[in-house]
Amino acid sequence: MSYSTFTAPVADGSLAGGQWNPDAAGTPVLAVHGITASHRNWDLFAEALPERRVIAPDLRGRGRSNTLPAPYGLEQHADDLAAALDALGVARALVVGHSMGAFVSVTFAERHPDRVAGLVLVDGGIPVPNPDGVAPEELPAVLLGPALERLSMTFADRAAYRDFWRRHPALGPYWNDAIEAYVDYDLQGSAPELRSSASADAVAVNAVELDGAGGYAEALLAAPGPVDFFRAPRGLQDEAPLYPEALVAEWAERMPQLVVHDVADVNHYTIVMTAAGAGSVIPVIRARLGAVDTQEGAS
Repeated sequence: MSYSTFTAPVADGSLAGGQWNPDAAGTPVLAVHGITASHRNWDLFAEALPERRVIAPDLRGRGRSNTLPAPYGLEQHADDLAAALDALGVARALVVGHSMGAFVSVTFAERHPDRVAGLVLVDGGIPVPNPDGVAPEELPAVLLGPALERLSMTFADRAAYRDFWRRHPALGPYWNDAIEAYVDYDLQGSAPELRSSASADAVAVNAVELDGAGGYAEALLAAPGPVDFFRAPRGLQDEAPLYPEALVAEWAERMPQLVVHDVADVNHYTIVMTAAGAGSVIPVIRARLGAVDTQEGAS
């Protein structure tokens, strides 16, 4: 399986990312990571789909795209994705978004509908009600916990950063080579003051966009189907789910095109960052891609 990085011109600079199997035939996958993550979130996902081209950007303010300036909102992310597809010569893709990346994917489908061959939301994309009594500036800390804490920290070396992540309740017990590569990629700077590449300013902007306000809920309701939604039974701390069953059921009733898939024994991260989690998502995606290829071949 081949892997390479890329850069693509976008507003005010270049968007970085990675792609796997660039010469593969058929409709490619555009994979969109979460709020403090990077394209290396998708290593195992791409490994499980070797017959397809998988394109995964580092969103503005994250990874090697972290020097791109504001705005950092969902609409800017969506337009950056369109520019990246232009640069890579891709007309349409099946769009798969994880966590906050699912919100970006829905916004991308609203703003660039001709570029979307299908929409898959992995434990994200359904509005998350804000906790009662929490001020907007406190939302990132409440929603993200340790994943946000690291953005204000420095680390003496790579081993110290790995140790930080190994203590994370939702990642440490499930540690694998892909998680380690993801953690290593996130570091920037020089020892002994290494730090995460994710911009706290960018994260803060996106954290307050996840409640469905500003027209987002309407965009989700209008998304053409089928829209696949994969739900993890455990959340960001390997405990309570990000999406309770009742909330998902409510949205499934409002969205006849929403197809809900419950993935067993995963949390919000391991649904894509372990072989078992990614392997549970891939069969549906492979079937959707096959249907798209068949439809386009007949038209």
